[in-house]
Amino acid sequence: MPTRRYDDSPGLGALYARTVKATLRRADYEPDEDGLTLELPRSAIDQDHLQAYREVTGFAAGPALPPTYPHVLAFPLHLDLMSDPSFPYKPMGIVHLSNTITQKQPIPLHAEPAIRVHSTAERPHPKGTVFDVISEVFVDHELVWSDLTTLLSRSAGTEGAHADLLTDPVLSPSAWWDLRGNLGRRYAAASGDRNPIHLFKLTAQAFGFPRQIAHGMWAKAAALASIQRAGVLPDAFTVRVDFRKPLLLPSRVGFGFQQTGKTVDFALYDEAHDVTHLIGQLQAN
Repeated sequence: MPTRRYDDSPGLGALYARTVKATLRRADYEPDEDGLTLELPRSAIDQDHLQAYREVTGFAAGPALPPTYPHVLAFPLHLDLMSDPSFPYKPMGIVHLSNTITQKQPIPLHAEPAIRVHSTAERPHPKGTVFDVISEVFVDHELVWSDLTTLLSRSAGTEGAHADLLTDPVLSPSAWWDLRGNLGRRYAAASGDRNPIHLFKLTAQAFGFPRQIAHGMWAKAAALASIQRAGVLPDAFTVRVDFRKPLLLPSRVGFGFQQTGKTVDFALYDEAHDVTHLIGQLQAN
C-alpha cells in the first residue's frame, strides 16, 4: 500500500478543483489496485479556527479539543484521498451513511497531532457499494482518537446485501433547535467542507435537493455538544451516528437523548417528530 506524507495540510482550493476533475473522469476509468495511505506527521491547531468551530457547533471552551474536531483536521486528507487518480469512485455524489468516533483520551488544546488516513476494501450494499475512510490521530506517537466514515457510492446495488444500521431509539425531544438558512455556510467556513449541497438553495437544487441541507458532521457535533452540556459525555468513549434523512435549511428540529448505564442513545427529529434525521449511540469506554 503506497504512502504519501505531507509536511503541511494540503490546500483545500486545489483539492476541490481536483475533486471536480475526478468526478468528470471517463466512465471506463480503471484505478490503481493498491490503496493509498496519507500521513500528516504534525497538524497545527489554529485557535481562531477552533473558536469558530465551537461557536457553530455549541461546544464550550475547555482544555481539550471537541471530540469531533479531529475530523475537521483530517478532512483535507479525506478530500485528497477521494480526489486522487487511484481512488475508484467519483467523489461528488458519494453519500455519507454513518460515522463512528473512538476517543481514547481527550486531545489537549495545544497538541500537534499526527494524522493518518486510508480507505478500506469495498463491500456490497442494497443501493450500491460502501467503503470506509479511516482516520487515526496520534499524540506523542500514541493513538488517541480514530474515526470511521462510512460512504456509499450509488449503483444498481446487490440484492440481499446487508445494510448495517443502528436500532432506532424511542425518544422524545428534550430541546428544540431553530436552524437558520446560513448554517451550512457557517459550518463550511469552520470545517472546510464546502460541498455545494450545504451552501445555497440553487447549488443544492443542482444535486436534486429542494434547498440546502445541514452537514451530517455538524449534526453529530451539535448532538455531542448538547450531551456534554448535560454532563454525561465521558473522556473515553465510542460514538456512532447514522445519517437517515437530509436536514433541510432553514428548519426547526427536536433533539432527544437518554442515558442507560454507560450508554447514551440520542436522535434528531423534524418538528412533527415523524422524520428521523440522525440517530446515535455513545458507549463509555
